Amino acid sequence: MAENDIPKGAILQRDQKTYAIVPRTPVGLVTPDVLEALARVGRKYEIPVMKITSGQRIALVGLEKEQVDQVWDDLKMDIGPAVGLCVHYVQACPGTAVCKLGVRDSLGLGLELEEMFVGKELPAKLKVGVSGCTMCCAESYVRDVGLIGKRKGWTMVVGGNASGRPRIGDVLAEELSRKEAIELVNRFLEFYRDNSGKRSRSAQMLKKIGIDAVKEAIL
Repeated sequence: MAENDIPKGAILQRDQKTYAIVPRTPVGLVTPDVLEALARVGRKYEIPVMKITSGQRIALVGLEKEQVDQVWDDLKMDIGPAVGLCVHYVQACPGTAVCKLGVRDSLGLGLELEEMFVGKELPAKLKVGVSGCTMCCAESYVRDVGLIGKRKGWTMVVGGNASGRPRIGDVLAEELSRKEAIELVNRFLEFYRDNSGKRSRSAQMLKKIGIDAVKEAIL
């Protein structure tokens, strides 16, 4: 099927007939209004599968082609990138907002990164994990960009990957302030954009050039 035949924000499923959509829920936070909207469209369109994803979003799976635009109109939610060559999402744990183990504001930092970078065009899909402590509940070590909160600041890792050929990310910098972490994420994304081939994930780039080359270029 031609790409321009696929409805906006939709992903063709394995049956080659139905579609999935992924509404944007930054760092997995939802409100009663969001949950009620999802429940309404689920009932109205008899959506067969509504699944919480690993990226802290809710995928609506099994839509007919003619339903996709109608569901988006009813939801009044932004599209969560799911297949494009861009930053897909920022995943974050509760951090100091509610968790007794949290030492850094992972939700606050995650929301800021989500607002700044989700949808940014890159050579391949890219995922971010922000963990408020070393328990690393946002899977930061296996994300393209990972931030781990520690007493003395944020540790940033890059080049992680959770699927296919799993890879633990390399430590890029430690003891970063929130501002420094955001600036370094931006510099890494720019470096990755300019130094990686199309559809080459950050893990592939790091395996090829090594973490020292990245450090030399952006630190």
